Amino acid sequence: MPAGGGARRSGGNLRRNAVWAFVGALLASAGWATAVLVVPDLVSTDASPRPLGAYRLSDDFCTTGRPSSLLRLYSVSDSSAPTHHSDRHPALDSMNCSMSLKRSGAGTSDSEYASAYLRADLHKAVNPAPEFAAAKEVYRARDYQVTDVPGLGEEAYFLYKDDPGASDKTWHSVSAELDVRDGGMTYYISWSASYTEGKTKVPSKEELRTALQSDGWDAVRAMRK
Repeated sequence: MPAGGGARRSGGNLRRNAVWAFVGALLASAGWATAVLVVPDLVSTDASPRPLGAYRLSDDFCTTGRPSSLLRLYSVSDSSAPTHHSDRHPALDSMNCSMSLKRSGAGTSDSEYASAYLRADLHKAVNPAPEFAAAKEVYRARDYQVTDVPGLGEEAYFLYKDDPGASDKTWHSVSAELDVRDGGMTYYISWSASYTEGKTKVPSKEELRTALQSDGWDAVRAMRK
């Protein structure tokens, strides 16, 4: 075998490999460009903003997000009117509502009063999904009962915690919350109250879950009108 034969074949192989590598790079570039143009979600990153669809900001979230089901368990307190606020920003629109509640027929026990807070954010510059998922794990680590709610937005979960007092174990602080994410929209409604064992109790976990889920459905629909 001539001494240079192996070198010539090697050089030919290198040239052929280079040609095919060049062709492959062109095809890959064309495919990548097509993916960017046709299927942008394939090339989005975790930090990329998510679509907001028809969600819009409301100037009065106490009206738009009115928790009708919760208000069948409570009425708005006569001593404190609901308050609301909305903010517009190129990166984030937000709206909230705070309500002081009074339970009908609860007498004078400490469970007569409660509070509700509603908030919705329209994230226009970032993807809220990673933080939404992280918050769920934080609640779980803080001993909240976490229940997934299928079919509401892209992801949703219900939170509940009945926490006895540190010094007086008969006194309980109770909280319930529904969190929803749909694309770049996040929404939550929270309720909190307290009671003392042996006296009139607050609504049950199931009553609160049913009420907050129903109000969540209504609020999500109302924000898209």
